[in-house]
Amino acid sequence: MAPAQKSKGPAGKGAAKGKKPASAGKKVDDDREDALQAVVLADSFETRFSPFTLEKPRCLLPLANTPLIEYTLEFLAMSGVGDVYIYCGAHTAQVESYIQASKWHPLTSPASPFHTLEIVKTTARSVGDALRDLDARDLITGDFLLVHGDLVSNLPIDTALAAHRARRIADKNAIMTMILRSGGLGSHRTKSHGITPIFVVDPTKNRCLHYEEMHPLQADKFVNIDPDLVSTHSEIELRTDLIDCGIDICTPDVLALWAESFDYEVPRRHFLHGVLKDYELNGKTIHTEIVEDHYAARVFNLQSYEAISKDVLGRWTYPLVPDSNLLAGQSYKFERGGLCKENGVVLARTCKAGKRTVLGQDTSIGDGSVVANSIIGRRCQIGKNVNIQNAYIWDDVVISDGSTVDRAIIASNAAVGKNCKIHPGALLSFGVRIANEKEVKAGARITRTKRKLESEEGVAQAVSSEPEIVGEGGEGYEFHDEDEEDDEISTLQSNLIYSTAHLNISSESISTFSSETSGPSIKERSRTTSFTGSITSDDDPNSTNETFHHDAVAGLYDALKDGGDIDAAKLEFMGLRLSNNASDHQIRRAIATAFAKHIAQLVENEKLDAPKAAAQAFGLNGAKKFLEEVAIGMERREEDQVDFLVCLQKDLAHRWSGATVLAAVCQRLYQIEVLEEEAYLRWWADAEALGEREGKIMKKVREKTKVFIDWFEEAEEESSSEEESD
Repeated sequence: MAPAQKSKGPAGKGAAKGKKPASAGKKVDDDREDALQAVVLADSFETRFSPFTLEKPRCLLPLANTPLIEYTLEFLAMSGVGDVYIYCGAHTAQVESYIQASKWHPLTSPASPFHTLEIVKTTARSVGDALRDLDARDLITGDFLLVHGDLVSNLPIDTALAAHRARRIADKNAIMTMILRSGGLGSHRTKSHGITPIFVVDPTKNRCLHYEEMHPLQADKFVNIDPDLVSTHSEIELRTDLIDCGIDICTPDVLALWAESFDYEVPRRHFLHGVLKDYELNGKTIHTEIVEDHYAARVFNLQSYEAISKDVLGRWTYPLVPDSNLLAGQSYKFERGGLCKENGVVLARTCKAGKRTVLGQDTSIGDGSVVANSIIGRRCQIGKNVNIQNAYIWDDVVISDGSTVDRAIIASNAAVGKNCKIHPGALLSFGVRIANEKEVKAGARITRTKRKLESEEGVAQAVSSEPEIVGEGGEGYEFHDEDEEDDEISTLQSNLIYSTAHLNISSESISTFSSETSGPSIKERSRTTSFTGSITSDDDPNSTNETFHHDAVAGLYDALKDGGDIDAAKLEFMGLRLSNNASDHQIRRAIATAFAKHIAQLVENEKLDAPKAAAQAFGLNGAKKFLEEVAIGMERREEDQVDFLVCLQKDLAHRWSGATVLAAVCQRLYQIEVLEEEAYLRWWADAEALGEREGKIMKKVREKTKVFIDWFEEAEEESSSEEESD
């Protein structure tokens, strides 16, 4: 049903409603007026977390074994907020019950940092409805933070708040400041997949002038900017690198604008775009505070859930990490090797719990099982010879002997039978039971929530299980969201793994730049690939990207040889990437070639020892950051690190000092924490598995690196022996 329309008059938005100023008609002391308030949108009014949100609100879903709302309230407490209003729609009773029993409620917990914490129940069906309801309640008396109940941030807002208040005093029309985080030129894992937010800003005034969103299915691939903006502003930046973490500092005038326009439903695509477009009419300005450090991101879909979970495991969110024990009763300790576990965890002697893994209290893992890069909740029972990689397993889950779980989410009280395979992207909701010997296909969403189907006779029948999905004796059925069937953008945003492969769209419909490249249908890309990535392979003789490889290697090599500014070389490098539509693999190949060539030249021509040459090259100002952000990517995916090692190996295989340089480079990249132990071991194992197919030259160049790999394997054996003796 289309929303009701309401005409907009030329008068100021606040005046149109005839509202009195916050201080009129009631006496409020100065301290109270300056107290910062916050509005938390605990309901997303979306279905991106289905089927989990059929039974539980998104804000109470666990991230690293802690409910999402806890991270948001920790941020508000750190920001000095006094009054908090939590807006709930779905599952309000669950949210209210949780908050009342938490450390945050001032009536039940004297230690609460908040003066007021109120649950506002609403029947709103969108963010716009909720904010219009908030405006009608007159709860907001001054500046307030508008955030979502899925925010994870350690960002101090003092600077942004001071700048906002100074602008507000100087100009009453400056009504809002958006806090945005720079994601850098490379692919950052918390950037939005599919939808690219585009901010047009005046950097001299920190003012946002225009906002648009691009997605791979739209017909037009350009931004429409009013010519008057270009003529009236001396500087304009078009930013596609910004991460919108959903932190807005607002004045009450923001609510008045929402109340006047019933066609506004979402904060950015409707409200922000509309207010900026109607500047001549309303005269209101919106500003930005762009931060380069600290952490802030929203768990706005399943892809960001995975990305932020990885950041928590990597401790980018500190102090919002498991061993800070944010909840009462938690007992996490951070141990050597990146393992974080609570008291009562039982590990069999021959199991392996790898790096970046969280294990909740009273969880047990059987003999021969392997758990890596995963988060497992409390009271879980993991059987023997189970393999769990990159998975998110909530409380009270049973995974029986011989099963494999790869990059999936399994909700509380679910059970997986013996010798099952849970493929990437699968979602098993609360209480689902998978029978023995069953494979759950990639991307399947399975729930036990009761549904009704019309029989042939037209009679509604309750259906709870589909044996073809969960196996004989299993419980659950595959969930299909009716709202998503006609909305492919929602489908892209509702899966754990982002992929456009099922849409069968061309490269032109993905790229934000026109491309001359032609080729077969698009293959499924890595999550770090940008929309401007090429669909051709550097091994393809018809590929036009040899031009990119030659120019990129030459420019970067010259910068390394001259000991120059890597940051300037990085800008040139990224420009070449965009103009040539280079893929992530071609990026890594060019960077590996330039560094390998430079280090080999130092060894062969300047007679430097290989370790010193590697230290000199990687020690140049900006070199390490360049490798981390551009070559490897902020996601630090193991397969990307392995690909970089293969690129180094291929280049050095044809150099006189190749074997010596490869050994030195591998050791140095590990010392400066660019590459990780798992990547080296996988690279080596993959090469060994090839046997004769690897080729004598490729095998020979690895010879001197064997000592380094042996050192890793011995360290692993010693660690296992220590665990057994304990």
